[in-house]
Amino acid sequence: MKYLPVFMLILLSSCATPNKTNYSKIEYEAGACFGFCPIFKMTINPDKTAIIDAERFTFYEGNSKADFSKPKEGTFKTTLDQESFDKLIEMLDSLNLKSLKNDYGDRNITDLPTSYLTVTFNDHSVKQVEDYGKNGNEDLSRLYLFIESLTKTQTWTKLKGH
Repeated sequence: MKYLPVFMLILLSSCATPNKTNYSKIEYEAGACFGFCPIFKMTINPDKTAIIDAERFTFYEGNSKADFSKPKEGTFKTTLDQESFDKLIEMLDSLNLKSLKNDYGDRNITDLPTSYLTVTFNDHSVKQVEDYGKNGNEDLSRLYLFIESLTKTQTWTKLKGH
């Protein structure tokens, strides 16, 4: 009986701790431009799982007009590595999301991609940011680049039938 508290402590400390975040869902959509911009929608969950609905130029660089007639890339799934997930959460935390404007960009320029960031908080509130040109502010631009880099730095598995 005297070893029970020690056993319980070892048991509890060996259990994997869940990822503590303020977010229940992170969604990012990279919109089209008049060139070869990646076009996809990614959803990231607090358990580090991510789904990407890849349309064009998500996993490779386009280089000809023929690339536009290729079939949609498909739907893929991954589990983000811990380092990438932690960096993503750190970047989101530093943004002070709720204080950001809902809309950024100069619509007088006609060939820029639009990003859509939707973050659902654990309290069920939602923050949406639409950013034409992906230059809302420096921290947002870094976040977009980081999320887009996940398409190259993580191992994605194509879901059957997609």
